[in-house]
Amino acid sequence: MARYTKNEARKWARETLVGTMSCTIPSFSGDLTRINEPAIRHDTRLAIEHGFIGTLGVSEITITLPEYLDFLRIMKDEAGDRLIIVHHASWSNLEENIRAVQGAEAAGAELVLLSYPPNFYPESEQDIYDYTKAFCDATNLAVMLFPVFLWGFANRIHPSDLPVGLIRRLIDDCPNIAAIKAEGGGPSVQSLIECDRLFGEEVVISMPLEAELLPLSQIMPIQLSATADHEFWGPLIPQVFNLLRERKFEEAAEIYWRIHPARKARQALMPMLHGGFFINRQAWKFQSWLQGYNGGPLRAPTMRIHDAQMNALRKGAIDAGLNPSMDPLKEFFIGRNPI
Repeated sequence: MARYTKNEARKWARETLVGTMSCTIPSFSGDLTRINEPAIRHDTRLAIEHGFIGTLGVSEITITLPEYLDFLRIMKDEAGDRLIIVHHASWSNLEENIRAVQGAEAAGAELVLLSYPPNFYPESEQDIYDYTKAFCDATNLAVMLFPVFLWGFANRIHPSDLPVGLIRRLIDDCPNIAAIKAEGGGPSVQSLIECDRLFGEEVVISMPLEAELLPLSQIMPIQLSATADHEFWGPLIPQVFNLLRERKFEEAAEIYWRIHPARKARQALMPMLHGGFFINRQAWKFQSWLQGYNGGPLRAPTMRIHDAQMNALRKGAIDAGLNPSMDPLKEFFIGRNPI
C-alpha cells in the first residue's frame, strides 16, 4: 500500500518525487500467451541500476487488466521501496479506469498518470472536470495530471489542452492531485511556465521531455522529470538531472550537445512512428533494448517498427556516444529473457 494517506499525497510528492522516471513496457512469453516475469524483473532491476526513482507501468498495449495488475505486482515485488511504481490510467472508460486504479493501489503502485480514453469526447471544461474528479475520488493514490495534445482537447476546449482555470478547480477539489506532467500546448513550453507559476507551490511540476528539461533547468528549478522514454539514454538522464540539481550547468550543457545526434534522429522519425495520436510502444521498447532492457514481442494489434527506423535510432545513439547494443535486430523481437 502507499506510504501516505490521501490527504498527505501532496506532501509525499513534494518530498519524494525528486528525480527522473522511466517507462516499463510489459514483456510476454514467446508465444504471447502470458506475461514474462523474468523479463519484467530484469527491466525493473535495470531501471534501478540506471538511477531512476520510479517507472511507469505502461498499459497502452494489448494486455488484459488482470495481466496488467500482475505486471505491477511483479515490478513492486522486485523493486521494493527502491522504485516508485506508477500506474498508467489509460483504459477504455471511466468505470474500467476506476477498477484498474483500485487494483493498482492493491498491487503496490504509489502514483497515477491520468490519461483520458480514446472515446472520451468532452464538449466543455465541465465534462473534463467531472471525469477527472470522479477518478480522483475513487482512489487514495497521488494523481499526476497530464495536459497533452494526445487527448484532442485543444481545438474544442482550449489550446493548452487543460486550461489553467480547470486545473485550478481540480487542485482545489481533489486533494490527491499531487503533480502535473506539463506538456500542454506543445511544442511551446508556455504550459510548463504557467503551471509552475500558478501551481508550483502546491503540486510538483514535471518536465518529462529531456530536450526541454536540460535547458530549462538552468534557469528554473525542476524537481521531477516523469514519465518518459528516458531509457533510450541508459543511465544518462538521471546523471545529468543530478548535475542540474547541483547547478553544474557547464557539464550539463556539454551533455546536451553531445547527445544531440540521437535527439535529432528521434525527432526525424516521430511523424513516421507516432501516427494517429498514439505513442508507438514497440519503438519505445526497441529504444530501451538498445540500452540493455529486455525488448521482446508485443501482441497484435501493435504499431510496428521496421529496419530503417531501428537502424536510424541505433545510428543516432552511436553518434551520441550512448554505446547501444549491436546485437542483430532480430534479437529485439525475441528479447533478452525469452520464455
